[in-house]
Amino acid sequence: MRPGGRIRAVLETQIDRSQAKPALYRDLAASLEALLAAETDALANLANAGALLAQALDRINWCGFYLLRGGKLVLGPFQGKAACVRITLGRGVCGTAAARRETLVVPDVHAFPGHIACDAASRSEIVVPILEDGRLRGVLDVDAPEAARFDEEDRAGLEEFVRTLIPLVAWEAL
Repeated sequence: MRPGGRIRAVLETQIDRSQAKPALYRDLAASLEALLAAETDALANLANAGALLAQALDRINWCGFYLLRGGKLVLGPFQGKAACVRITLGRGVCGTAAARRETLVVPDVHAFPGHIACDAASRSEIVVPILEDGRLRGVLDVDAPEAARFDEEDRAGLEEFVRTLIPLVAWEAL
């Protein structure tokens, strides 16, 4: 199949949102790999990864990437309302997850000390650090307009999504 046909097939595939989360995230990781496998442009791959998540995950209002540049997280490809451009490591949910190098699941962002409110509608958030061979490259950030939207199954699924993404992006090119 030609690359354009492969991409079209992946994008036209409807991800069954009614399936159990582990199956949904397995399908997402497989779709991500199929979508990005033949593309070498790092920015395009991050943009399509964010679009795939936005298409597949229900009850979210923002998803995208912040990339580590000059010691700060800088807004990368995303789906949703305009967002904060620069985040200091250790500040807000994204900066804290990056500094700790661990996934944060925040059921109520208003209760998180130092939360940075880019979209007033966001109530809960999950942030997964992107670590390539131990090197912090950025974070995947997903927000939802309802409290407690994310759970341990989302954590496991999004961490697997990021593990699938890492070798498919030429991080040095960003």
